[in-house]
Amino acid sequence: MTKRHSQKYKIDRRMGENIWGRPKSPVGAGRREYGPGQHGQRRKGKMSDFGLQLRAKQKLKGYYGSISEKQFRGIYDEAVRRRGDTSEQLIGLLESRLDAVVYRAKFVATVFAARQFVNHGHVKVNGQRVNIASYRCKAGDVIEVREKSKNLLAVLEAVSLAERDVPDYLDVDHQKMTASYVRVPQLGDVPYAGRMEPNLVVEFYSR
Repeated sequence: MTKRHSQKYKIDRRMGENIWGRPKSPVGAGRREYGPGQHGQRRKGKMSDFGLQLRAKQKLKGYYGSISEKQFRGIYDEAVRRRGDTSEQLIGLLESRLDAVVYRAKFVATVFAARQFVNHGHVKVNGQRVNIASYRCKAGDVIEVREKSKNLLAVLEAVSLAERDVPDYLDVDHQKMTASYVRVPQLGDVPYAGRMEPNLVVEFYSR
């Protein structure tokens, strides 16, 4: 098992939920519902408000791959500075990351692969090569897979995945391997496999 798969499955086990909706997740239908480790089955106590908030933060941060706590806190701080509902702003900022857009467009199979895909220079934004996963896309931006990368096996496999659909805030052409970022989404627009609670994340940082 690769380190990336190991990390992804570890997050699923810790959360007790298949947060990406992947069929090979170690949790889900017919699989173990208790926590990891030799004492996992004993952890049945009621979680405190702080525990619920921390869990919601870990779940949302973990969903977007290898985002550090410092980066995630920075995104939250920017969401606070913006007008409107902070939890909605937080989701909008996370979904505007280039690696998130590449993942949502189904150019790659996982958000972890999306970060690597961008970092390795396989993506262009508005015709310019961008290799920064945290690059923030704006409404109207056109994201495309570089010509030399369009026939990579990882890309071809991702496009054929049936377990997730492209959300309607992206206009994707898989023939040309391009995606237009139509608008910044709200929480209800984002096709999370499980329930995300950004309001609890706001409560966690607002303590």
